[in-house]
Amino acid sequence: MDPQWKDWFEGLTVTLEENGDMLLAGPVIDQAALFGLLRKVRDLGMPLLSVIRVVPDPGVASDITQ
Repeated sequence: MDPQWKDWFEGLTVTLEENGDMLLAGPVIDQAALFGLLRKVRDLGMPLLSVIRVVPDPGVASDITQ
């Protein structure tokens, strides 16, 4: 993926895996924001392999309001 597209994913970490898959990781504030990200993936014509919810460790400070 070209570096210009990384900005399109609004603060998510974009990692190109050795097998060619692209990993997007980071906090998503709510369901509407998630749907917006999924729409961007669709608009780029990228196949979606999975979405995994990770519950943050309560001992780690977060910018996201629960």
